Amino acid sequence: MAMLLGNEGSFELNRALWNARTKLHVGSKFYDVEGFLAGKNSLSAKELELLGDVHGKQLLHLQCHFGQDTLSLARMGAQVTGLDLSDAAIAEAHKLAGRMGLHAEFIHANVLDFQPQLAGKFDIVFTSYGVLGWLPELEGWARNIARYLKPGGKLVLVEFHPAVWMFDNDFTHVAYSYFNRQLIEETEQGTYADPAAPISLASHTWNHSLGETISALLGAGLRLKHFEEMDGSPHNCFARTVQGADGLFRIEGMPGKLPMVFAAVAERSI
Repeated sequence: MAMLLGNEGSFELNRALWNARTKLHVGSKFYDVEGFLAGKNSLSAKELELLGDVHGKQLLHLQCHFGQDTLSLARMGAQVTGLDLSDAAIAEAHKLAGRMGLHAEFIHANVLDFQPQLAGKFDIVFTSYGVLGWLPELEGWARNIARYLKPGGKLVLVEFHPAVWMFDNDFTHVAYSYFNRQLIEETEQGTYADPAAPISLASHTWNHSLGETISALLGAGLRLKHFEEMDGSPHNCFARTVQGADGLFRIEGMPGKLPMVFAAVAERSI
């Protein structure tokens, strides 16, 4: 499927943003590339739980950034392909795979553009954390996932909860609709991995309700097998966070009140 007409400018703007972020992220403490090279697995406990045993599986990682999660899965024995909008991220992913001596395929592409060479190839399609908001609509995204899966294959989606994106960046008030009713234009100082980083770039994002996400998956012919919401995030990438005894991060003043993450598993019918 071709990219949606009228959104090309947004995609190019976001690609420039992620190209700039990538250069900072590869050297950041947040991503800890040296620790990763030494053997650290970059996947969260919830992702590992829902993915299950990936050894020998054909796995497609959508919006893979510079490949840490993709290569964590390769270390676990999966045959992996990563796909991302940022050409800088894909270049760094190739470098990282080379440093690790791992085989992985990486594709520079928009997740909304159907890749016919991937059709019916994968046991698992995986995507996680900060992925859906970069897409203006989810129907094409879900259709592509269904096309890429083998019969009986599954999607594993672990994502920040849409309630989080209703707030301003400091979590002082509700700034945006829960529903996909507007293009959100922001200029963010720094990056979630390094708030003091010397970049200031605009982004275009869209909010997606849980109903929109689930309806897109069902509309693509996928069967929802698992769904849950969680009140903590494994990643410390928001303002005003406090870490709980379970290691998860929550917004100060809202512990146990604000959903932070949701997870879904959907299966392609045989």
